[in-house]
Amino acid sequence: MKAIDILKKFTIIFVLIGLVIIFSVINPVFFSVQNFTNIFVQQSYVIIAAIGLAFVMISGGMDLSVGYQMSLVGIMTALAMMWWNLPMPAAVLIGLATGMFLGIINGVAAVSLKVHPLIVTLGTMTIFQGVSYIISNSNPIFGLPDSFKYLGQGYVMGIPVCVLIMAVIVAFASLILNKTYFGRYVYALGSNDEAAHLAGVNVKWMKICVFIISGFCVAVSSIILVARAGSATSATGVGTEFTCMTAAVLGGVSFKGGAGKVWGVITGVLILGVLSSGMQIIGLGTYPQYVAKGLVLLAAVGFDNYQKTAKVKKVL
Repeated sequence: MKAIDILKKFTIIFVLIGLVIIFSVINPVFFSVQNFTNIFVQQSYVIIAAIGLAFVMISGGMDLSVGYQMSLVGIMTALAMMWWNLPMPAAVLIGLATGMFLGIINGVAAVSLKVHPLIVTLGTMTIFQGVSYIISNSNPIFGLPDSFKYLGQGYVMGIPVCVLIMAVIVAFASLILNKTYFGRYVYALGSNDEAAHLAGVNVKWMKICVFIISGFCVAVSSIILVARAGSATSATGVGTEFTCMTAAVLGGVSFKGGAGKVWGVITGVLILGVLSSGMQIIGLGTYPQYVAKGLVLLAAVGFDNYQKTAKVKKVL
């Protein structure tokens, strides 16, 4: 492989390393085990949700409802423990089932209405938002049991539980996308769904499946976030879809579908995490971080379009 090809393939890794070096030079406090551990803990739920969204995006779709899916899953999980007095494992299963059910709603709606998922999930996002606030009556749910909070705050042999859960999700997602027929079908769907249909792929079922996977990942992400916070509100997770989308595109997942890797999504999330942590350490507030994330998204989209155009020209 030529040096230029290596540079193109691993550009985002070099960007991540470059950001770490820059912030470490500006403030040596950044380059510490404690800070890197904090970044992984803080971004673990984002990585999980971004992987779920990546499945949808690779298949050629989009899900704007991720944030309010997290909101609704968090509320359902918390009220199962605090209002219905269910044991923690049962509440977690209810949360996971809720996420998958919301994924089914998105998938079936996208297939049935024959409209781009971006428009469909814009509508379901508002529905999920309303349901979340109706169920919680706009009130936070406090006093979650320690056994549940352990999922977000606990450690196993010095490693945060949320990071271990993230590692399991990452491993399974990589296995599915890289080593199974289902993964090949996901890429085929994003590249050309008509060609995939002619090749014998059940396109409608596949579209529903990727939304179910996304819903499951979003549910795991929400449960970790609520466990870390120790309480649930209808605002929990809102806005995460923007971060996930930015990270996915930054990590090489194309808006047009058919391209993307799990390691790229993880790197994209870590870039945003390092950027956020670094800006906080050097004294910049929250609002400059919004500006930086917006610029990163625009740069990532521009780079994605540039690569697609370059490939087309090379073929021609």
